[in-house]
Formats: sequence, C-alpha cells, structure tokens
Amino acid sequence: MNHNEIKKVSSNIDENVKYLSAELGVEKSFDVISLDLEYAGRKMALYLIDGFAKDDILHYLMKLLSQLEPEQLEPDPLEKLLKTHIPYVEIEKVEDLDSVVDTVLAGPTALIVDGINYAIMIDARTYPVRGPQEPDIERVVRGARDGYVETIVFNTALTRRRVRDRTLRMEYMQVGRRSKTDVCICYIEDIADPKQVKIVKDSISKIDTDGLPMGEKTIEEFISGRHWNPYPVVRYTERPDTAATHLYEGHVLVMVDGTPSVMITPATFWHHLQHAEEYRNKPVVGAYLRFVRFLAIWASIFLLPLWYLFAMNPELLPEVLNFIGPNDNDANVPLIAQFLIIEVGIDMLRMAAIHTPSSLATALGLVAALMVGQVAVEVGLLTNEVILYLAIAAIGSFATPSYEMSLANRIFRLILLIFTAIGGVIGFMIGVTAWFILLGRMKTFNVPYLWPFIPFNYRALRDVIVRSPIPLKNRRPTVLHPKDPDR
Repeated sequence: MNHNEIKKVSSNIDENVKYLSAELGVEKSFDVISLDLEYAGRKMALYLIDGFAKDDILHYLMKLLSQLEPEQLEPDPLEKLLKTHIPYVEIEKVEDLDSVVDTVLAGPTALIVDGINYAIMIDARTYPVRGPQEPDIERVVRGARDGYVETIVFNTALTRRRVRDRTLRMEYMQVGRRSKTDVCICYIEDIADPKQVKIVKDSISKIDTDGLPMGEKTIEEFISGRHWNPYPVVRYTERPDTAATHLYEGHVLVMVDGTPSVMITPATFWHHLQHAEEYRNKPVVGAYLRFVRFLAIWASIFLLPLWYLFAMNPELLPEVLNFIGPNDNDANVPLIAQFLIIEVGIDMLRMAAIHTPSSLATALGLVAALMVGQVAVEVGLLTNEVILYLAIAAIGSFATPSYEMSLANRIFRLILLIFTAIGGVIGFMIGVTAWFILLGRMKTFNVPYLWPFIPFNYRALRDVIVRSPIPLKNRRPTVLHPKDPDR
C-alpha cells in the first residue's frame, strides 16, 4: 500500500490499535502477534512478528512493566519509559504509524501506550542464521575459516573485527518499495574517494522496484546496466579478509541483508583474477601460483579457438607441430559441431552437479566420464583431442577465482569459436579485436575496466601480473583516487 500522507501516532490507543491491526493483518496472518496489555493503570499494546522476537528479553521487559505503579510514570510517561523503566540497548521513539508498520515487519517490537503520541520501538529481534563457515568457492589451504552469512548485522561485525579504523563507516539504506531490504554501504572515510562513495549511494538510491528477490544480484543489474554484456563490473566475495583488503585500498563495499555475498566496487578485469591463496604464501610461491592461474585463465579463453584455427588451417603450423589436428577418420561430426556439442554438454553436467544431492555426486561423475569420454569417441561423435583441449579449458574456467568472470569468459570462448569457424584467421582476429575493444570501452563506476593496462600504469600493472612482496607502505590504486595513496 502506498501512503501519500504521514499517519501520526495518536494519543488515543484505540485508533492506533485499529490502524496497526489492519495494516499488519493481525487476523489474517498467524505469525503477526498483537498483545493487549495494561500496566501502571494504562492500556498498552505490543506488536511483533513470531520468530523474530527474542522471547526471553520481551518476557523480562513485560515483567518490569507489570511491577510499575501509575505514579512512577509521572510527570512525563514517555521519558520515564525510555530512560528508566525499559532497560534495553536498542530502543527509540517513532511518531509515524506507517514507519511503525515497516519496522515491525523488519523484526523489532512496537509498544503502544495510551496517552502517548509516540510508538516505542524495541529492537529485540533475532534471525534464523547459520554459523560463519568458510565459503565453498573461495577456499584457502591456510587462513581464516569464517565467512559472511545471510544476516547483515553479522557481516558488519565480521568486517569491523578486521578493520578497527575509527573512520570505518557503515551507512544504512533500504531498497524495495515492498521488501524494504536492508542495505549497508561500507567504506573507510579517511581512504575512500568521496565521489566514489556518492556514486555508489546515488546508484542504489535510484533503484525503484518492489523488492530484491535475488539480493545483491538484483542490485547489480540495476546499478551496472549493460544487460547484454556478460562481464561483471562488481566483484563478489564471501571472505571478510578479502573485503577488508579492498577497504584498505579505497573500495566501497555493498552488503545486502539475506545474502552472504558482499559486492566490491569498483572492480576491474584484474580484480576478478586475484585470489587470497596467492597472499597466503611467500611472495615467490604466490607469484608462481598467480602465473599458473593466469595461464589457466588465458587457456580457458583462447585454447579452443586457436586449436580449431590450426586444425582447420594446418599450413599455419610449423613442421614440428603438424601433429595438431584430428585425423580424417577420427569422427563423423564436423569439428565446430563437436565443440558446440561438448560445450553444451559440459554446461549440462555443471548444472546437473549443482542440483544433484551430494550422495549421488559420485554416480553423476561416473555417468559423465562414460558419456563424454570413451563412448562418445567410440561412436564417432567426438575426437580425443577435442575432449583433451576442452578439459584443459574447463580446468581453466574452474581456476578462475571469480565465478561470474569464468561464465563471461566461457560465453566469449563460444563466440570466438563461431567467429573462427565462419572467417578463419580473419574471423579469429576480428573476434579478439572486438573483445579488446569491448573491455577497453567498459567502465566500472567511472573506473576503466582494463586499468592499469588501459590506461597504462607500470607500477600497478606489475603488481597485478606479479604477486609482489607486500610493501612497507600501503600502495593504494591511484585510479580509486584515495585520500592517502602512499600512507
């Protein structure tokens, strides 16, 4: 329901009870609880959502209220209740009944008192929540095992545990006309660029939708646009240590209640290729791991199109590499069709693995190995080389730290394969050039997507390509315009 005018709390409790009961659907929803009470000679009412309220705290407060005498609330009942007789940390007064309705639906409890034209909001709420476990897609061999959860207050606490900076800011917003989803904008005020913070806040404040059914993914679609561009302009993390690292660099985080993924803005192409494991080892080992990771990622993008190009144009190969390419009698299906079949087949297996119970995962693996492997080769559907190179490309996709980036690279690989099949060498060059132009023209919150490669910055590019030793002084990315870049 849209409310154009502010409905203020009346000093007549009957009017308030009638309005709140109707708006909250007390008679229609079994989990909306309304209690008619009388303490200190005054009629009172409590409104809460069953499952959100902490019963022991409310029982304790109700016990204290039941012991009050009428003269103990004089001369100012509201001040006496707020400052003396309701001993709780999170308590406030609200004069807008519509705000009371929205707040009760979010979890806090509303206390209405006859003769007082304010509602007393008691934030004694709790949410069903799982423990902070290590994220499945961001595991490290050594390191912290805690991860973000679906409750925004837990996530802000996990962040503050690692960033005890007095200028760490957690700004609260609500998004969604009906869902009223809690959103937190997190940044270090002494480091982050105020313009960048304003861009993020303005982008989120302009979102006009009923709700955020997919949490942070819905916000990303609204603030990033580019619906036909598969490449992500924000990075997701479920690791508090990764989020803290980006805060120290000057990034702005967006936390959404109901999801364990935290958005890092802005995020360039290279941010999606970094992993915490590289910084959990000595610099030389970390640099080697990063080199292997980059090699796997480039293989996931370019290996299949290049192999197809050389297989269809053997004259491009030197004599020592003339073994590349299938024999004439290897398969009965054209090469490009084999690639498309196996690409779709791999994605089908990936989706099946997501929906398969863990107890049946081994059986799915056996079926996949038989279907995509030996049988497909024996019946002439696929060649051994196609399976080999697609397996390498699939490993490269799994080695990509960012799941969103790996999916985007997979789509581009398919497009590049089709370009190469249609135009040969020229088609391959056109596809690669178009890819570079696409990424070069992209921006993530006014930051060039390929920085520090385009525009070029030697020091920053060196730190991106090689896992350098952690400097004695902080070196924040200059493209973020931090307030203290080298302190």
